[in-house]
Parts: sequence; structure tokens; C-alpha cells
Amino acid sequence: MKPRPKKPAVPSPKDDTVRHEILAFLSTGEPVSALQISGEVRIPEREVCGHLEHIRRTLRATGRRLVVVPAKCDGCGFVFHKRDRLTRPGKCPICGTGHVREPLFSVDEDVA
Repeated sequence: MKPRPKKPAVPSPKDDTVRHEILAFLSTGEPVSALQISGEVRIPEREVCGHLEHIRRTLRATGRRLVVVPAKCDGCGFVFHKRDRLTRPGKCPICGTGHVREPLFSVDEDVA
């Protein structure tokens, strides 16, 4: 008995489609949160940051950039300016509370 030949693996275009949807949503001009993005493109919130990292690198090559409004502590007002990760911080390093607003994202079209 001969084994059946394997079908060639065809990559799913789903990731590109999701990233294009996210990019279109970010291009509206209004800064949005990861939760709003996940609701708009119907993916889990934890997957959004991975897509945003990829979009950040892609935009850099096209001369545009991903603008990140940093997370801010509601307790003491500390702003996470130096944070490179796109996820929401767990707690504030100053006051220790977990009441931290998540970062907001948009796309800057006019980068020279």
C-alpha cells in the first residue's frame, strides 16, 4: 500500500488580513486601546500587542510610525514614558497600585 502524498502547506492569509484591519482602524486618527482594537477586529485582546509589534516594524519601513500614548497610574499620576512594551503594566512602580490606564495607539501619517 502506497502512502498518500502530502498536500503542500498553504499559509493562511488571516494574519495579514487582521493586521490590515488593525492598521485601518488605527489610521482613523483617534488613539484607541488594545481592548477597542480587539473588539473592532474580533480577536482576543492578548493577541493585539503581538500584531501591533509587527505593525510598528512595518510602518517604520514605510516612513510612518505607531504612536503610543503611554500608560498612566490613576493613583499617583505616574506616566510610563520609558516603557517599550505595548502591553498594559501590571502595577505602578511608585505607589504600587494596580489602577493603571492602558496605553493608547494611533498611526502618525506625517513622518518626514
